[in-house]
Amino acid sequence: MPVTLEGSCRCGAVRFTLESHTPVPYQRCYCSICRKTAGGGGYAINIMGNADTLQVQGETATYRARLEADDGEGGTTCETSSGRRHFCPRCASALWMADPSWPHLVHPFASAIDTALPVPEESVHLMLRFKAPWVQPQLGPRDACFDEYPEESIEDWHRKRGLWVE
Repeated sequence: MPVTLEGSCRCGAVRFTLESHTPVPYQRCYCSICRKTAGGGGYAINIMGNADTLQVQGETATYRARLEADDGEGGTTCETSSGRRHFCPRCASALWMADPSWPHLVHPFASAIDTALPVPEESVHLMLRFKAPWVQPQLGPRDACFDEYPEESIEDWHRKRGLWVE
């Protein structure tokens, strides 16, 4: 049976619940979007949940980040991300990210979860090439580091370590 996660914003105007098979907050994202919209310590931690179980009390606002990319000719292109970052319009707490490309998933920020979460024995540090210069990742002896995304998915990481919640 999946774990039911309860979350909220700082001011209490938004509360939510959802079910998760992957409740271990192990993945630290250092991209500029996560760092600037939901970061603490220069990164944000996402968990994965089942979108069809998401229940929300209160109103949220959404933000779609602008993505800059190298155009291959010495310039850059800019497009809008399909991901929607939900936050409280009163206190600006980052709550979760959802993307219509993966309609069955929602990714709550661990910082918004009120349910006690397990402490990971190891962490994955990703998108390190985008970290702020002042950030010095706190690396454990078993941690893995990636300039961009690892090949191992959140589901695979949990299953490989016997942490997938049935």
